[in-house]
Amino acid sequence: MKALRVEEKGVVVREIEKPAPDDEAVVRVLLSGICNTDLEIARGYAGFNGTIGHEFVGVVEESAERSAIGRRVVGEINAGCGECALCRAGDPRHCPDRTVLGIVGRDGAHAEFLLLPLTNLLPVPDKIPDEHAVFVEPLAAAYDIGDRFHFAPSQRVAVIGDGKLGLLCSQVLALTGARVLSIGKHPEKQRIVERRGIEVTSPKNAAKMGRQFDFVVEASGSPTGFDLALSLLRPRGVLILKSTFHGQKEIDTARIVVDEISIVGSRCGRFAPAIDLLRKGAVDVDSLISEEYPLSDGVHAMERAAAKGVLKVLLRP
Repeated sequence: MKALRVEEKGVVVREIEKPAPDDEAVVRVLLSGICNTDLEIARGYAGFNGTIGHEFVGVVEESAERSAIGRRVVGEINAGCGECALCRAGDPRHCPDRTVLGIVGRDGAHAEFLLLPLTNLLPVPDKIPDEHAVFVEPLAAAYDIGDRFHFAPSQRVAVIGDGKLGLLCSQVLALTGARVLSIGKHPEKQRIVERRGIEVTSPKNAAKMGRQFDFVVEASGSPTGFDLALSLLRPRGVLILKSTFHGQKEIDTARIVVDEISIVGSRCGRFAPAIDLLRKGAVDVDSLISEEYPLSDGVHAMERAAAKGVLKVLLRP
């Protein structure tokens, strides 16, 4: 089968062996989405070599549970050990021995087939097209913020970044009733959330606003977003980090200590609420799709995904 892989020589499309089912399900990939994490892995983030990609929709082709075969699914990307306290509690996202699809110890979704435990797979309602279903994973990541914090209508929330994840975060947080401000550099991207009644501004203008936000979500993928976030937070505000990037960031801890700022990392979210949002049409994902390529053009697709102004690039095996 074909697969888009990160190797020592860079990103390549290879012919590799189709995965064998063993005690997991084989999924035939219908569509996968390139995200910023894929781009960062290609730059060295996480030290991963293998097939990349973790946003997908597919059809179960082989499974020990015969009734699952033919089911259209999306898949939770963390596969736990099944034995630790976290896994027994039903949340393998932080299992110390987990593998992560296309990121840690497990080949990913930019391929014709992938392998995941059947328990990781969730059925996709018929009314959700493949082009929407492929957004379940990043939408779940955006939803995780609202899952962990309560947002009141009186509170102000800023989302830094008008890339794919930032735009999803702005839309999901606006559904909580909080007053959301989207901060980004690209007016054409910000119009996507502006059409849904969300206030927008540029980083330059935001830097003049002062410390008036209760929460700031940093989803820009840039180290400079951290400094802007701190400049916007009220004392005892919360900085929520969504970005992953290859590199290091120097942090001035004095402001964090003096103003008692809380810094919280937010990674993967639950898939079921994200599927429900798509079923209801509660968020606009159509406007986030920029381009689609066959998997055989995966290297070029990665280059396009990294280009300025491009949002979601899809791969079709």
